[in-house]
Formats: sequence, structure tokens, C-alpha cells
Amino acid sequence: MLEVKDVHAGYGNLKILRGVNMNVPTGGIVTLLGGNGTGKSTLLKAISGLIPLMEGEVVFDGVNISKMKPHERMRLGLVQVTQAKEAYPAMTVEENLVLGAYTRNDREGTKADLEKVYDFFPVLRERSKQLSGTLSGGEVQMLVIGRGLMASPKMLMLDEPSAALAPKVVLEIFSNINRIAKSGVTILVVEQNVRMALILAQYGYIIRDGVIMMQGEADNLIRDPAVKDSFLGGSVADTTKALRN
Repeated sequence: MLEVKDVHAGYGNLKILRGVNMNVPTGGIVTLLGGNGTGKSTLLKAISGLIPLMEGEVVFDGVNISKMKPHERMRLGLVQVTQAKEAYPAMTVEENLVLGAYTRNDREGTKADLEKVYDFFPVLRERSKQLSGTLSGGEVQMLVIGRGLMASPKMLMLDEPSAALAPKVVLEIFSNINRIAKSGVTILVVEQNVRMALILAQYGYIIRDGVIMMQGEADNLIRDPAVKDSFLGGSVADTTKALRN
């Protein structure tokens, strides 16, 4: 579904990405891993059109989108949920969700998708008339993911969905991401939480200094000694069952 081909990108004259190649097949979950400042968020911005490419190209669902505007890419079904967790605090939960469908004109489809979001995140139904500024951090993360789903994405890109959340909430968020993928939405998730991301995903890429340093099946990466030494500690078995149910 997504092909990133020899992409170089950055900010002004500062190049962050240096020849990144990545493929995200239709269906399932792919994760992009790495520490702070390694180029993860920059790559998502390059894919979604928030920053221009210096070199290379991005192909989505068979269409070269390298020079398209962000809203044009979104209309094709490529939707990004940023790390900032940007909800509008003076608007209700439901108003925030409906805002995610602003590019759509199918009223019945929008109504059906709102019900799907409430099925994924029942707490949002309970809080639907509540101002989003009164939500907890975990609830806001659910809200921004739900708002992304209201755009009817073919592919959803999630930037650090576990950031600044308690472990129990992280498990709930990741379990719901798994359910969303099973519903037919392709997922690309950018994470620093390597353990959880590799349990969740089928395939993973590890980026360092703007270059993909390692890639492979997630089950293989999680057993790789280099990955274990650099990123993991302890057993992953305790969370695997909860995430994948």
C-alpha cells in the first residue's frame, strides 16, 4: 500500500532522512522504531506531505503522492495522527470526532463510522457531550485516534501513541490499535516503546541517524540479540496475549 523510495528530507538545509526505503503492505501493522532524534517523526511528516522531499518519492495505493498537498493525500485515504495529541479543548468529544470527517460528504457513512469509533473506544461515547479539555491523557489519545478514523482511512499513521501514558493505558491503546487493524485499516505506528510495538506489529523497521539500520519480521526482531541488548529487557510474554486478543 505504501512505498517509500530513497527518501531524503529535513528542515531547510538540514537533512534528517538519508535515503530511507520502506514498504507497508495492505493489511496488518508495521512499526518504525528508534530513539529521540533518529528521524521517525520526520519520516511520517515526509510521507503525509507536511515537509517536502529533497530526493526520492512516496507511492500510496499505486499513486505517486510525492508532490501532493497533505489534504490531497488524506482524501486518498492516508491519515496521520500526530504525537501532539491535538484535541480542541473548547469543543465536545463528539464535535472533535466529527471534525475528522470534514473532507467527507457521505452523511450516513460518517454516522456509521462514528458508531465504529464509539465501539472501539466506549469511553468516548460516555464522554461524547463532555468538553475534550476535561479528558485524561489516555482519553485524549483515544480521541485523536478516533478522529483520524473519522476520515475513513485506508492507512492510519500513528506517531508515538504511547507517549506520556501510564502502562495500563498504553496496553488499552495498543489493544485497540490491534482491533482497528483487524477491521481492515492498514497501520504504520512510530514508537519508542520497542517491546510493545514489536508485540503488536507483524514487521518492523529500526531507524538511526536518518537511515534504516535494521528491518524484519517483528517476531524475529524481538528475539534478535542486538535488538534485545539495545532496546529490550525482561520477558514479553506477559503482554503478548492481552495485546493480540
